[in-house]
Amino acid sequence: MLEACSLTCNKRDRILFEGLSLLVKAGELLYLRGPNGAGKTSLLRILTGLSAPESGSVKFDGCDIALQHQAFHQQLIYLGHKGGTNSSLSAFDNLTFWLAQHGISRGSNEIYDVLMQMGLVGLEDVLVRHLSAGQQRRVALARLWLKPAKVWILDEPFTALDTTGIHLIESAMKSHVEKGGIVVTTSHQSLSSCAGEHRIYDLEYRF
Repeated sequence: MLEACSLTCNKRDRILFEGLSLLVKAGELLYLRGPNGAGKTSLLRILTGLSAPESGSVKFDGCDIALQHQAFHQQLIYLGHKGGTNSSLSAFDNLTFWLAQHGISRGSNEIYDVLMQMGLVGLEDVLVRHLSAGQQRRVALARLWLKPAKVWILDEPFTALDTTGIHLIESAMKSHVEKGGIVVTTSHQSLSSCAGEHRIYDLEYRF
């Protein structure tokens, strides 16, 4: 399980949230909602360990992630606003490099199969900068199929995706939680029934 314990986050001398606690168990999807500036991205970055809270802690399976940073990241996939791809590499080379960074062994055929599943047949060797915004997003999201991770933290995963792409990712989320995984996500659009059962956590904007 993933647990936030009395988190407080300040940004530019403004309190985004304080005393925030939540618990996401295996087999659950938590959907974060809130207006721009409410702190959704800041909360996700704290949950991943990329940012430190002003106070409070984040625990995974009862252990503070600050004390088991590497072990936690082995069980985590985080996708932020930006896809984190290299525009000078092809879709295939981007995924190959990312897998090497994470110490994950996947054969070329496995990577091509995932790219096919993402609707990128024929574009595997095209430089990412020549792909559309939606296609670039699909390259980044392909990581969900390549790394065996218990926790998915996804910031606006549907950005630039068409209806088919959104359905694909929602179905992947549903499958992940049905297998006992954890998903924490935020989006400007509501999740459909394709994503399965989910809980909603609303963040309020504070002036």
